[in-house]
Order: sequence, then C-alpha cells, then structure tokens
Amino acid sequence: MRAAGLVVARVLGLITEAAKPGVSTAELDELAEQTIRDAGAVPSFKGYHGFPASICASVNEQIVHGIPSPDAVLADGDLISVDCGAILDGWHGDSAVTLAIGTVTAEDLALSAATKAAMWAGVQAAVAGGRLTDISHAVQTAAEDAGAYGQIVEYGGHGIGREMHMEPFLPNIGKPGKGPRLEVGVTLAIEPMLTRGTSETLELDDGWTVVTTDGSRAAHWEHTVAITDDGPWVLTEPAS
Repeated sequence: MRAAGLVVARVLGLITEAAKPGVSTAELDELAEQTIRDAGAVPSFKGYHGFPASICASVNEQIVHGIPSPDAVLADGDLISVDCGAILDGWHGDSAVTLAIGTVTAEDLALSAATKAAMWAGVQAAVAGGRLTDISHAVQTAAEDAGAYGQIVEYGGHGIGREMHMEPFLPNIGKPGKGPRLEVGVTLAIEPMLTRGTSETLELDDGWTVVTTDGSRAAHWEHTVAITDDGPWVLTEPAS
C-alpha cells in the first residue's frame, strides 16, 4: 500500500505543478493516467461504477467527484480539488489535494488550509487502541476551531486496502469513543470536506459531481493512513 501511495503522491505532485490558468481538467486527467500507468499501476477511479476518468477534478463550488472535461478550463482565482487513486499489485492508495489557481482570495486559501488542518488532526487521532470516531471528533473539532465553515457529513472517509472503498465508513463529525477499535494494521482514508457556506449538497445530473447548494466554494484533502505500533503512517505522503 505504501508503494501504491507513492504513485498517488507522485501524480498529485505533478498535477500541483501543472494546474495553472488555461489548463483543462481533462489535461490533468491525461497526465494522471499516464503517470499511473508508467508506474505499472492502474487508476482506481477509471471505470469504478462507470466513472469515466482517472481523477476527480472538482472546481470551486464542486465538492467531490467532479468529472474532468476539455471544456473545464482553469482560470485565475479558481480553487480545484483533485482526488486520485491507484492500484499497484492489488493494493490501493487514495489521496486528495486542493490547489489554488493563480491568485486566489485569502478566504479561499483559509478554507483550504482549514480543511487540510482538519485532515491532519484526524491523522493524528488514528492510533492503536482508540475508536473510529476519535478520528471523526478530531476532524470536526479542528474544523470548528478554524472558523464558521460548512462541514460535509454525507461523504467521508473509509477503509481501504484490497478495495478502494471498504468498511468502515468514517464520518467527519461525531462524538469520540464510538465505533470499531483501531487496531495495528488497519488502513483508512481520512478525507474532510469543508465549504465557505452551506453544508447542504446536491448531486448533478451527471450522476457524479457533488456541489454546494448555495454556490459557495469547497475544499477537500485526503490521505491514506495505516495504524502502526509507532503511530499513524501516512501511506500517500511523498517520499522525503
């Protein structure tokens, strides 16, 4: 899983460099698929329940599951969340980043930073002997401490391993001390989503893209994490 995670980390690193005004989300998707396949891996997302691409590219008010398109051309001031998954030797890696395109408002930068901080709070709570919702509570608390952001509750983290989405579902809000015990060897995708407005969502007619109902901008950060005797191991963190 670490090897698969490194493939995903490389993809997101290259996309971070390539995502600039004038670049389409379809071009980012092509870069992702080529990089994944060059590494001897397979895109997790492409063909998953019919999803047509190798990344989810969610721009501005799109929260998750945005479909890349040649018509979706990034512009100065956009905020894009890119979610990527790869399968290597039967094991999955899954991670997401939110990127600022050109000059982005301070409010949008703060939104992304708050979401990223909430993710890391969840990672730090992924310790052996705890309970699943200890992670949920850490994510929620960090988000609330960061400001008055909308917290997306319909979508959340999940188990991951030989499949991309496995039990248990990992809520991004909740009281601590509930759910399955966190044991050494458990692997989870931790992925908060915050908005600058509502927490209400709408799935578009394409059957995938999820947007905020008030048009407010959203951010999404994710890492795949393993619970070890020495604490959480972030499997999708770039190699140092």
